[in-house]
Amino acid sequence: MADMMWAGRFSKQVDAGVNAFNSSIAFDGRMYRHDIQGSIAHATMLGDCGIITKEDSLSIIEGLKGILSDIDSGKLELDPNAEDIHMFVEAELTKRLGDVGKRLHTSRSRNDQVAVDLRLYLRDEVKEITALVRELITTIISLAKKHTETIMPGYTHLQRAQPITFAHHLMAYVWMLLRDLGRLGDAAKRMNECPLGCGALAGTTYHTDRQQTSDLLGFDNPMYNSLDGVSDRDYCIELGCALSLLMTHLSRFSEEIILWCSWEFKFIELDDAFATGSSIMPQKKNPDVTELIRGKTGRVNGDLMTLLTMMKGLPLAYNKDMQEDKEAIFDAVDNVKLCVRTFTPMLATMRVLGDNMRNAAARGFINATDCADYLVKKGMPFRDAYKITGTLVAQCIEKGVTLETLPLEDYKAMTDNFDEDVYEAISLDTCVRERKSMGGPAPENVEKQIALAEQRLASLGNL
Repeated sequence: MADMMWAGRFSKQVDAGVNAFNSSIAFDGRMYRHDIQGSIAHATMLGDCGIITKEDSLSIIEGLKGILSDIDSGKLELDPNAEDIHMFVEAELTKRLGDVGKRLHTSRSRNDQVAVDLRLYLRDEVKEITALVRELITTIISLAKKHTETIMPGYTHLQRAQPITFAHHLMAYVWMLLRDLGRLGDAAKRMNECPLGCGALAGTTYHTDRQQTSDLLGFDNPMYNSLDGVSDRDYCIELGCALSLLMTHLSRFSEEIILWCSWEFKFIELDDAFATGSSIMPQKKNPDVTELIRGKTGRVNGDLMTLLTMMKGLPLAYNKDMQEDKEAIFDAVDNVKLCVRTFTPMLATMRVLGDNMRNAAARGFINATDCADYLVKKGMPFRDAYKITGTLVAQCIEKGVTLETLPLEDYKAMTDNFDEDVYEAISLDTCVRERKSMGGPAPENVEKQIALAEQRLASLGNL
């Protein structure tokens, strides 16, 4: 086994089991581009500040670019026996350049190196997730535009409550996802500070230029406290929280799709490309995509709890516990991308069964509030109107009729305030059309909602 980069203090090789236990290249190898990106910035600064010669700086940069090209092309494979991606790249550079390659780590520690690598990596991942969420929002808005007058029952306690439109229901998720975009943007802004140059914990005695490396890597500024620079993982936790909320919204939407495509609801039908069958029951068409999203939400929530629990008792500055940050946040990122990528085309291709939605809205007395409001508008106190309407609903249930088909004489038996126009007042179309209060389901309101959401989406911009 080759000597570790930190060999010298130790009189014997590390136990093979301990070495395997300590190694992180199996999961941090994915950061090779970002590790090399950070090292190129560091080597540039070392040369410009005269800490190493300009010639050595340029040789190191070219060597790093060659390693990047060879890994990208598959010519160079990551060594699974390497301790981590940082040591692998440095060892390969030293193999190619000799003593010149050994100068790269001057005035730098793996502590600030891994911190900058992870920020660079997650910054790119947030951009990708943001683009995926924007596409999902656009898909939902496109679907909503087609269904501003598709009436369906709205629910509370999973009981039919009041009539709304499918577009109105869809737009509720648009606003949730727009908030998710805002949270992702906030997390990206706060993670965009550069820890490179903080050293192991106390900076360095070399006259480095941390502003230069920060600028070269596209950060807003260097981190201002070296202890904080190497020990902070707030950005992982904040991103994990944003991802958990995003998954929670996808999970809620998935639960409704699972209900809607059941025979008990039959409001939508999933495209065959986004459903699966049963190994024994030939009639089955299962919404496995949404069930998996619902399940993976628990996994992403678990990743967040891993990060929070890992950090809760750590003294400053770096501790090896923090190596556990990567697998948790990588898993959360990977699963969110997988879920959003699958959810969007599933939603775009599903068939909306508008007639079934309307038929469901016609049952369950979801126009009862409108019946009470009819009486209020004729001067009756709301509580009196509420009681009368409740009594009428009870009579309808007993007689097996609905408020729309209850004879007028039964209405008038309760109060002379009822007249023939009650039937127009409690029709589903009227119930939806007249809900014009801000945020309500009237088609003109939902159209305004859609326009506002599109403006909000545009104003958030791309990361």
